[in-house]
Amino acid sequence: MPEHTPDQTHDHTSAVPRPEYPRPQMVRSDWLNLNGTWQFEVDPGDSGLERGLVDAELSGAITVPFAPESELSGVANTDFMEAVWYRRTVTIPAGWSGQRVLLHFGAVDHDATVWVNGTQVARHRGGFSSFTADLHGVAEPGQEATIVVRARDRRHIPQARGKQATKYANSECHYTRTTGIWQTVWLEPVPQVHLRRPRITPDVAASAFRVVAPLSANRRGMTVRAVVSDADGEVVATQVRADLDLAPALHLPIPPDRVRLWQVGEGFCYDVRLELLDEAGTVLDAIDSYAGLRSVSIDGNQVRLNGEVVFQRLVLDQGYYPDGLMTAPSDAALVEDIELSLAAGFNGARLHQKVFEERFLYHADRRGYLLWGEFADWGCSAQGHRSDHQRPDASYITQWTEVLKRDYNHPAIIGWCPLNETWQVLHDEITVLDDVTRGMFLATKATDPTRPVIDASGYSHRVAETDVYDSHSYEQDPAAFAEQQAGLATGDPFVNTHDGQTISLPYAGQPYFVSEYGGIWWNPDEAAEADGTDRTESWGYGQRVADEEEFHVRFAGLTDVLLDDPNMFGYCYTQLTDVFQEQNGIYRFDRGVKLDVDRVRQVQQRVAAAERADDDAPGT
Repeated sequence: MPEHTPDQTHDHTSAVPRPEYPRPQMVRSDWLNLNGTWQFEVDPGDSGLERGLVDAELSGAITVPFAPESELSGVANTDFMEAVWYRRTVTIPAGWSGQRVLLHFGAVDHDATVWVNGTQVARHRGGFSSFTADLHGVAEPGQEATIVVRARDRRHIPQARGKQATKYANSECHYTRTTGIWQTVWLEPVPQVHLRRPRITPDVAASAFRVVAPLSANRRGMTVRAVVSDADGEVVATQVRADLDLAPALHLPIPPDRVRLWQVGEGFCYDVRLELLDEAGTVLDAIDSYAGLRSVSIDGNQVRLNGEVVFQRLVLDQGYYPDGLMTAPSDAALVEDIELSLAAGFNGARLHQKVFEERFLYHADRRGYLLWGEFADWGCSAQGHRSDHQRPDASYITQWTEVLKRDYNHPAIIGWCPLNETWQVLHDEITVLDDVTRGMFLATKATDPTRPVIDASGYSHRVAETDVYDSHSYEQDPAAFAEQQAGLATGDPFVNTHDGQTISLPYAGQPYFVSEYGGIWWNPDEAAEADGTDRTESWGYGQRVADEEEFHVRFAGLTDVLLDDPNMFGYCYTQLTDVFQEQNGIYRFDRGVKLDVDRVRQVQQRVAAAERADDDAPGT
């Protein structure tokens, strides 16, 4: 699978931050990266609209796509910002004449309004999902387009924030906020009738791909052609009418001698090209994509990949960077995080409280690196009785559905987690949390029936038919941890409670794993400077270890409990890197060496009991 990064069509150089093509699953040859210097202004009272900022020059500058709280933005303002404004004037390439121009935003936190040449062209809620504005009739090829963005990120309103601090300062596992634009902004020309994001479903049982190619409209005589290729050339091609349906479907069987599965550590992907043709066979629109042939299934208490048990040695990855916060400073930094995880012996990650950018998913696809996708739902706490502590609203379902639609095609994603650590005491009333949890679960299953879904990771499991059941445990004593987890063997696993009160529906025999454990608190710099005192600048789970040797002993003891359990299908260790004050990573926040990574890897190398049981089963 080649790098899906077409050249710029305009005068851009490597000085443009994050210059790589932002959407590797749907590549067109023409585009214009709008990252770089924009006018910028903080609007403390959210009065900018009344003060005429839509039509005014702004007082400052910022480097997009980095949030104003980050060092890389050039602003580095970590105070609360109720609203921020952006402004930039660009000339749309004249070579795009006759086409519609789309303005894409990778992510803007949290509520965004976009004006172009004084006309409102987009409104979007949600800081973690992408959105697009069609500039037809507002700004055409060859014309100037003045783009103005207002992003509201209000302090006291419950909203999906992920790990962003709701207090002024960072504390525990809450980190510096991200406001406004934090992913690539770009322009793209498309024909009047064009292809939209395809939906590519692997069918391992039939050695085929099913491709649905949504269209913006239909015209008589149009057809859609799909070609699947590998390094040796074309594998299979097919063509169907595109004038009968807004989402033509194509079936692409792979010949037996060209079948190659996507597997852990072997991220083989076929190239997929889609073309929209007119009645004469002229190509009107074309996109390049890729797809991995792999399956995910549930067999008893195991989650199988391509029909085989693959014990999931996952690490919690929160995707924060010292200088860019939620935005990676470079594409290479995304690759580095995956490589660091693999070097430590993990085969995948639980992407935690953040929807990662598409470039990260692309690199995971290429490396055969397993991912669980998650919505950044933290931030829905509200005042009231503690038994009704969290109150997510319907917008969560909207935002999450946008994420599912964007990321459906990535073979690395093998499961979904709409919510994390939601909790309410299970009482006689059906609550908003019950409604939203079930709504997000049903939306996930309706959008994607091919992957398992955890209704809510840890804590409040409120959907009886959730595909996977899990728990979070930061018990630091391996012997106590083993005793805590022993009940799984008899169908009575450890289940999270809150202050001893029941917050989940009962376990019903689903595949089970401990999706957060460890979090071992170790800061070698503090230990070296302690002078016998208890230094508390850092934070972690439980009693911190005295030295690195104690870390390795504890890590091995806790991990062995899970590797030795034949009823467990995996685990997720907290976490890949330190993040600000949270000092429980395998690596430092700057990705520097903190531990003997070889020892961490060796602990995880041995065959897990679940894998051994599968190998020993009759007929295998």
